Amino acid sequence: MAENGLLLDVKDLVLQFSTTRGIVKAVDGVDFRLDRDEAVVIVGESGCGKTSLARGILRLLPRNVHKYSGEVYLDGLNVMALSDERYRREVRWVRMSMVPQAAMNALNPVLKVGDQVAEPSMIHHGVNKEAALTQAERMFQHVGVPLDFLNRYAFELSGGMRQRVALAMALVTAPDLVVLDEPTSALDVLTQANIFNVLKQIKSSLGVSFILITHDIATSSELANNVAVMYAGQIVETSDAHRFFDDPLHPYSRKLMASVPRLREEVEPEFITGQPPSLLDPPTGCRFADRCHRRFDPCDEEPPLYEREGRKVKCWLYD
Repeated sequence: MAENGLLLDVKDLVLQFSTTRGIVKAVDGVDFRLDRDEAVVIVGESGCGKTSLARGILRLLPRNVHKYSGEVYLDGLNVMALSDERYRREVRWVRMSMVPQAAMNALNPVLKVGDQVAEPSMIHHGVNKEAALTQAERMFQHVGVPLDFLNRYAFELSGGMRQRVALAMALVTAPDLVVLDEPTSALDVLTQANIFNVLKQIKSSLGVSFILITHDIATSSELANNVAVMYAGQIVETSDAHRFFDDPLHPYSRKLMASVPRLREEVEPEFITGQPPSLLDPPTGCRFADRCHRRFDPCDEEPPLYEREGRKVKCWLYD
C-alpha cells in the first residue's frame, strides 16, 4: 500500500537509446515522488530528457532502447516488474495515461473524436459502445467540449479543442495519474490559460494527479504543487512550488526563473549562456558547471542530492 498518500515513487530510473552516433543517456538515475491529488511540474530546456522520463514512467518505449532500468512504484506496486500483458491490462490507460505534445498526431483523422474518446472504456473496462459514448459525453463536459463535437473529426476542431479531446481521452478510464507532455506548446496565450483552468478544475473535481512537462514556468505555477528541475538527463532540484517560485536553490533553477519576464517588476529577463551538454557524452562532475557563474573546485566531481527542509538540490554549494 502507498504510504502517507504517496501515489508514484520513481527510483533510479535509467533510459538510454541506441543511435547511429552512439548511446543517448536520456534519463540518468532519476528519483522523484508524487502524492495523490497533487501535480508535479517538470521543467528544463529542450533535450534535457523530460519526455523520455515520461515515456520511461509509462513504458511507452521505442525499439531502439539500449538500457531501461530502475523502479516505478504506483500505489506500492512496482509496475516495471510486470509482464507486458499484465501492464497493458492493469496499468496503461487504466491507472496511468498520457496527453501527448501534439494532439493532432494522437487523434485518428478518419474516426470521429467521440468514438476515439469512447474506445479506451470499451477496451479496458469492457463496456459496450453505447455506455462508452455516454462516458465520453461526461468527459467532454468536464473538459469543456460541446457535445455536438462528438460527431466531428479532428481536422474540424481548433488546436485548443483537439487538446481538450486528447485530455478527455486520457481521463475517460478514470486513471490515478495523467502525464501531460507540453499540453499547451502550440496554442495561443488565451487558449493556454483556458486549458490550465480546465486542468485545475479536473484536479479538484476528479482527484487526478498530474505530471506536467513544460517549458512554460510562469503558466505552470497555476497548477503545480511541486516542481522538479531537469538538466542533462538528471533531476537537479525538487521542491514544493511555493518555495521554488519564491526562492529556487540550484544555480540552473535560478537562471530559469530569471529568464521569465515579470509583470510587476522592472527587471530585464536574463539568459543562460552556452548550450546544454550532449546526452551522447555528458560531462563528468556537475553537468551544469560549464555554464554556471558559481562554479568552484568541487564541481569537477558529481554532486550528491542534498536535502534542505524537505527540498532536494544537486549542487556542491549546499555541502
